[in-house]
Formats: sequence, structure tokens, C-alpha cells
Amino acid sequence: MSAMSSVAMAQSESLHKVFVYGSLMADDVCRVLLNRVPQSSPAILNGYHRYSIKGRVYPAILPVENDKVTGKLLLGITDPELHILDEFEDVEYERSTVEVSLVDSSDNLLVQAYVWSNKSDPNLYGDWNFEEWKQIHKKDFIKMTSGFMEELELPEAKPRVATYESFFQQGPENPAVS
Repeated sequence: MSAMSSVAMAQSESLHKVFVYGSLMADDVCRVLLNRVPQSSPAILNGYHRYSIKGRVYPAILPVENDKVTGKLLLGITDPELHILDEFEDVEYERSTVEVSLVDSSDNLLVQAYVWSNKSDPNLYGDWNFEEWKQIHKKDFIKMTSGFMEELELPEAKPRVATYESFFQQGPENPAVS
């Protein structure tokens, strides 16, 4: 391999494609996390199901035969941005390589996606609805995400789950928005 082509390869490898299927489908959430809205393309992940999670406003995906998840592919994600997404998804998810098909071209691509870590989680149920999430939870979720990004700048950053729990599960003196 010539020096030129290995440099070109290194550059192309530092950009990632990430399939998103929940809160990250909202441009506003991406803007808070990444300081920009990445170019994206509608995509379908076959062989998975998108669940609601008891006590959470965001979804989980796990492999389910003959099912599919619609979402979008974030394009041109840099290594530092991928690191922010990893921190945001925290220990609840594992970043995995999955195959998605693009809605516009029906091309199949291998991309990154965040798959729920606990394969037998009793808190997963039903389906998760993006439109419903946008109406009911998006505003608070963006506030929580801003809090997460402020925390991330600190040397002793809390994990995202802790930020989420302190934001969405307040005591009676601070009732959570229902």
C-alpha cells in the first residue's frame, strides 16, 4: 500500500456513521451534544425491535427476528463526537456494528448503533414512539442533555444515567413535568 493511500484510509476511518433511533433523531438533541446537526439519511435496521423502557423516556433496541427499526443514519461523525455519543449512551448501551439499509437508495451499510446492554431486561416493553416523545418529553430531554454537556466539561463528570435520574426523578418539592 502506498503512503498516500494509507493516509487517505486513515482519514476516512476517522469519520463514523451512526444509526440513531430515539432521542438522537431530534436535530435539537444532536445540536446540544455535538454543536452541530450532522448530515443524515433515513435508514432501516432489520432484525431489531425498538422498545419503551419503564421509567425512562428514551428507547432501547434489541435483536428480534422479522422486525425492523426505522431511524436515521448520522453521517461524518468524528472520533471526538463518537466519544461524546459513547458517554451520552453510557453503560446502558453497547456500541455495536450493525447493517442498515438506506431508505433513499436501499444500499446496505455497516454502521455503529447503540444496542441495549441488558438482553433480558424486564423493564423493556411495547414500542417507542418518536412523535409522542417529541410532544411530551423533548423539551425536558434537551434541558437534561444540556446539563449532561455541562457535566461532561467538568473533571469529575457524572455518568449520563446519574444526570438523567437527577433530572427526571425529582422529589415532591420539585415535581417532574408529567
